Amino acid sequence: MPPLLVIGGGLAGCEAAWHLAERGHDVLLTEMRPGHGTPAHRTGDLAELVCTNSFKSEDPGNAHGLLKAEMRDLGSLLLQAADATKVAAGSALAVDRVAFARAVTSRIESHPRIRLERRELTALPPAPAVIATGPLTSPALAAEMTALLGARGLAFYDAIAPIVSRDSIDLEVAYFATRWGTGAGDEDYLNCPLDREQYHAFVAALGAADAYPGHEWEQIPYFEGCLPIEVMAERGPDTLRFGPMRPIGLRNPRTGKRPFAVVQLRREDAGGQMWNLVGFQTRLRTAEQRRVFSMIPGLEHAEFLRTGSIHRNTYLDFPATLLPYGAAPARPDLIFAGQLTGVEGYMESAASGILAGINLHRLMLGKQPALPPTTTMLGGLLRYLRGAEPGRFQPMNANFGLLDPLLGIARKDERRARVLDRARADFRQWLAEHSLVAPTWPEAEP
Repeated sequence: MPPLLVIGGGLAGCEAAWHLAERGHDVLLTEMRPGHGTPAHRTGDLAELVCTNSFKSEDPGNAHGLLKAEMRDLGSLLLQAADATKVAAGSALAVDRVAFARAVTSRIESHPRIRLERRELTALPPAPAVIATGPLTSPALAAEMTALLGARGLAFYDAIAPIVSRDSIDLEVAYFATRWGTGAGDEDYLNCPLDREQYHAFVAALGAADAYPGHEWEQIPYFEGCLPIEVMAERGPDTLRFGPMRPIGLRNPRTGKRPFAVVQLRREDAGGQMWNLVGFQTRLRTAEQRRVFSMIPGLEHAEFLRTGSIHRNTYLDFPATLLPYGAAPARPDLIFAGQLTGVEGYMESAASGILAGINLHRLMLGKQPALPPTTTMLGGLLRYLRGAEPGRFQPMNANFGLLDPLLGIARKDERRARVLDRARADFRQWLAEHSLVAPTWPEAEP
């Protein structure tokens, strides 16, 4: 039997290859670097980190900590390598990025069932495979994906607005309404009203806020429909009030009057736990987003589940083009993984790779793919990918808004604790039901 193919030696690809090999498959892992570099990578090492060296919190009460706990239950290669190369970072898991990439490369190269080939693939394979080529997928392979999935299957940049938790929105200030008060879908939009003074203070703060500088490899042409909110503010003091913050048709039912300006929040999930700031895509630094956007009435204590960004990215419109486990409908044995599927973040990408490896293994045994329950962090993330609105789909990272809500518990801290307990119990039950035993690790290298 020929080896199973994994394309892409990033975080997701390495996890997929490792988990296939640990389940007894011979694996061919291809990586185009260093022969064909990218504008972001600097070495030929596998799993090279191109941005921060932090994998975020390990606190089990944090969304990212919960995701890591689930990945450890599955036997994550990358977390084992991270543990061996970590540096002091408080409650976060941060690594020496050079040592981390070398550790992963060494583990992959020394695995008896994995063969690593350094070459670019320009065509999708005819045999079963995992495709984990990441946000900098080569143009030739991207064209192949477009041919398979359709012209609207790929996006080439992110224009992402922040998302806040429903629990953190002050509903004594914000009010439900759709424009012109049609009554249809009124529960789908929340509105934060601003008076003249509040609006001009917000615009001034927005103009003075610190934004990320654009790297050469991130330069994209801004379209009028996805201008950063701070760029719009630079065009004049009333630009936002006649753009994404226009109050027309959004009369405040408490006062009976139309506000001077309005920030609209759109429901992001069926349970109404996550709310998107409409039109607020931005390149402000994370801390600046929290500071400036918390000036909006009703969002003074907002919990940001995702901050905004605009940068070059290649990802699939998952809900419109892929099966629930990430495969192409015309090729159910071709599973996409990592950032290419619309997950945002290192660990989210790696976790996607683990599941891709597990599910390709199951398909080879004639079994159905296994998806974690939506009460877990990994299951909730997958539910978002497959259930988001096609055409308006944007990448997502781990957050508690993805999990099934618990009703009838008023206190937020008690509700969070119960959600965590349920997530851990349900994930372990899912592992047992599908006999997903984590690989036995060798001793870590010094």
